[in-house]
Amino acid sequence: MPRTRQQNVTAAQWSANGSALGSPDLTQPGNQIFASNVFSPSVQRSRLPKHVYKALQRTLERGEALDMTLADAVAQAMKDWAMEKGATHFTHWFQPLTGSTAEKHDSFYAPTGEGTAIAEFSGKELIQGEPDASSFPTGGIRATFEARGYTAWDPTSPAFILENPNGALLCIPTAFTSWTGEALDHKIPLLRSMDALSKAAIGALEVLGDDTAKRVFTTVGPEQEYFLIDEQYYFERPDLLITGRTLFGAKPPKGHELDDHYFGSIPERILAYMMDTERELAKLGVPVKTRHNEVAPNQYELAPIFENSNVGADHQQITMQVMQNVARRYGLVCLLHEKPFAGVNGSGKHNNWSMGTNTGINLLEPGDTPHENLQFLFFCAAVIQAVNKYQELLRASIASPGQDHRLGANEAPPAIISIFLGSELEGVFDAIEEGKTKESKPGSFLGLGTPVLPPLPLHGGDRNRTSPFAFTGNKFEFRALGSSMSLAMPNTVLNTIVAEAIDDLASKLAAAMKGNTSLEKAVTKVVKESWTENKRVIFGGDGYSEAWHKEAEERGLANLKTTPDALPWLIDKTTVAVFKKYKVLSKRELESRYEVFAEQYAVKLNIEAETAASIARTQILPAAVRHLNELKASGLAELVEEVEPVVKELHFALTALEDANLKDNQPDSNPSKWAAYMRDRVVPAMDDVREVADRLEKIVADDLWPLPKYSEMLFIK
Repeated sequence: MPRTRQQNVTAAQWSANGSALGSPDLTQPGNQIFASNVFSPSVQRSRLPKHVYKALQRTLERGEALDMTLADAVAQAMKDWAMEKGATHFTHWFQPLTGSTAEKHDSFYAPTGEGTAIAEFSGKELIQGEPDASSFPTGGIRATFEARGYTAWDPTSPAFILENPNGALLCIPTAFTSWTGEALDHKIPLLRSMDALSKAAIGALEVLGDDTAKRVFTTVGPEQEYFLIDEQYYFERPDLLITGRTLFGAKPPKGHELDDHYFGSIPERILAYMMDTERELAKLGVPVKTRHNEVAPNQYELAPIFENSNVGADHQQITMQVMQNVARRYGLVCLLHEKPFAGVNGSGKHNNWSMGTNTGINLLEPGDTPHENLQFLFFCAAVIQAVNKYQELLRASIASPGQDHRLGANEAPPAIISIFLGSELEGVFDAIEEGKTKESKPGSFLGLGTPVLPPLPLHGGDRNRTSPFAFTGNKFEFRALGSSMSLAMPNTVLNTIVAEAIDDLASKLAAAMKGNTSLEKAVTKVVKESWTENKRVIFGGDGYSEAWHKEAEERGLANLKTTPDALPWLIDKTTVAVFKKYKVLSKRELESRYEVFAEQYAVKLNIEAETAASIARTQILPAAVRHLNELKASGLAELVEEVEPVVKELHFALTALEDANLKDNQPDSNPSKWAAYMRDRVVPAMDDVREVADRLEKIVADDLWPLPKYSEMLFIK
């Protein structure tokens, strides 16, 4: 059916759908909904016997296994609370290596044998479940016929209720492991890495003279970027429906060249969606803080405040699910692909990361006393050392097909991992290295003429949007994550490599303090040596420039432009060694992840290639031929001569794509070879088809063109 402008009119005719929030009096306690659907510590305190609640908290603080009697009491209270919320079922909610979440629902109710049913939920059911593990990716850890897997309750991440128009579901965050004990998910290694960093940081703090802290937590605050388009366009685009991105689409006359969308007034329909999303997330305890228009048309951002990394990673998975679900209430579809529209800014997920003690000290925040700043410089140096040593591994942790379209483009950091410190903080490290006094400036760092370091400001330099890893006052912002990604893998890597760097610097600091050397002189010595060895990773200029690419190569920094370039670093000997040392992932677990991620890369590109070929052959090519036939019937030879060669060019490119994507022409099932083949043969073939098709979009009659255009999808809100 030929397309008409009526579709655009229909898409634009939105009115409030009856689910408006209204304007409740938020000063009234009854109208406060934050964490109302979370089995939080406050809920536990009110529902558990006092001695049970205290025993549970002690168990969590010590990281010990739950006593079954304690688990039964918790399970009973959790079940009663969930059923009062309307829940009839529970699920062990886990995060397999698919990148999304998984759940198997079990009813609370069981038949009694007397024609009735009784609601039951035991501590055994709470602590452990047994889902069918055969169809989840394992990277060869287990054969398909070996189906047994286990989910294990993670009591450090609170259970929550997911509401549905027809009921509710109790979700219990869990880890997912094989029958033989290998981690089959993202949660287990993240928890292990947090323990590793905590142990290393506590050891370092003791050397630094702080014996009050008992645990160090890593925190994250992810900034989630996303697109919204009318669902009518979404379902008219098979490429969006199947792959999450547009495989065809000519650049519209207007994009974001005028910079008029960023932080602009939020359209009514979009704001209504945002407010509804935030309300749902508030009930789930997700601390959403910020919302705004992003750079590209129909692109937006949502950002929570900092949380414990494990809880933050869980909340981020919940956030993506809620964003997509709520969008449909407003006739919208939420796109989380890293590059849904070619030639338009893509979407990332900035991972704001820091370390804090159980006594409330942020270890990456300059302080008010010399001792606090010694501590800050020590931990900051450790992060710099870790990023420099494992730059390739950090790049591998954020690799995906979507990232290959985005990293290095002019809206995202380059694939080269570097650190931006800001001129003031970089000047402090340089002065420490040179042993020179740095003159003070109003509002800047004080001079370093004495061994006792002076107070430092929170913001010692401007931001650098081109840096993949930037210090932003009291945290590091790992800006290179993709918008559809789980936070778990990048933070697992970051925690582990920083733990190693902290241990290394702490041992050197202990050695430097032998004798009568003061703490100030010892820290200065250790920081100076580490800075000198690792400062090549520091860069404050334009990360987009070709000059930086050349300079980075001269510095010895890696430029891993594609996923197949980056993934082998997951199984490099240096990676295996550090993960083994801190018992985060075994060699076999790392190998399994490499195989899974390489295969997922190839499979996703295969799906994209088949989808592109299908659309080109069954929609675009027929539309172009109809247009050509109309021109021939008109007798306008000049127009025929303009269009006919392009139609033939499309057919030639399409045939080449179909040939490249034939299974018989691809390598065997080796994931590494398959991924490289897809990158080197299939992706260029897809690009060739798209290039010709996008030219045709600009010359084929509008009423014949079969796909909604960028100028429609991106500007009708």
